[in-house]
Amino acid sequence: MGSAFQWRRFVYAQAAFVLVLVVGTAGFQAILGEGWVSSFYRTVVTTTLTGLDSQPPGAGAKLFTILLLLGGVAIFLYLAGAIVDLIAHGAISEAYAERKLRRTIDDLHDHAIICGFGRVGRRVAAEFEAIGSSYVVLDHNEEALDAAREHGGLVVHGDGTSDDDLRRAGIVRASALVASADSDESNLFITLSARALRPDLTIVARASVDATARKLRLAGADQVVQPYTSAGLQMANVVLKPQVAAFLDIATTAGGAFPELRFEEILVTKECTPCGRSIADLRIRQATGALVVAIRKHDGTYDVTPTSDAVFEQGDVVIGVGTTEEMSKLEQLFAPSGAAA
Repeated sequence: MGSAFQWRRFVYAQAAFVLVLVVGTAGFQAILGEGWVSSFYRTVVTTTLTGLDSQPPGAGAKLFTILLLLGGVAIFLYLAGAIVDLIAHGAISEAYAERKLRRTIDDLHDHAIICGFGRVGRRVAAEFEAIGSSYVVLDHNEEALDAAREHGGLVVHGDGTSDDDLRRAGIVRASALVASADSDESNLFITLSARALRPDLTIVARASVDATARKLRLAGADQVVQPYTSAGLQMANVVLKPQVAAFLDIATTAGGAFPELRFEEILVTKECTPCGRSIADLRIRQATGALVVAIRKHDGTYDVTPTSDAVFEQGDVVIGVGTTEEMSKLEQLFAPSGAAA
């Protein structure tokens, strides 16, 4: 029996008790002609076995009292059994855990929502965990949710195509959503639903074929990842450029062979010191130890081999590589003036 059954049994017992109170009050009022308050009082003390100082007058009233007493005892026993059943099956602790989870998710901000916890979704979660990034798993499969719980993930049982379930996962406060369901159709509807709720949300979706990838972009996905295409390219690179492939694998996998090596992207704002200055002027390599490998310009173009005279402009995105310590220094350098630690 599931916890839902135990809760239904508990609710039925409560409803039966209320019904006994209503019937008893009406019965005593009709038989004895007492006021409603007195009749209700007589019903309560009778059903709770506390009794009255005097016996009710008349055989009819006594028979009604006996029936009410027996009914009250039966319902109390049923209610007690329902409470014991709730405790024995952990339904109360489950309800408490669910409320605690709900509060935790409600307190999240700038988290990611992973819709679909299959092989792709689990890999995404593993990368988030490796760097300490918060996320919520939204899936309707209990086995998938159990797997997410085992890794300490926050979970919501539901469907990524449901607006209500997306809201329960905190889409209003999320920074990104990953549509990683096994079905392309599901990912398409997840993307449509998420984009309708949050026009400014970053959405990354999985697609199996090129045709679906195009539709996902039209539906509002910012980025579309095709696992089979990516796997094929990676395998080809391992054969054709083994050392390049090995380095990229090390540099882009959190917790890999060199966990200290990180790729990061940093937005250039008008409030930060480097805005309007060049790489040479800032002496980034000497000051931080990190290496600027590319700059995504504010117009969408890329400077993939920036020279020392490359100038940082508002809206640019700096892509750097270095150790955790070096990247922390680089992030501090680009922090808004007065905000750097």
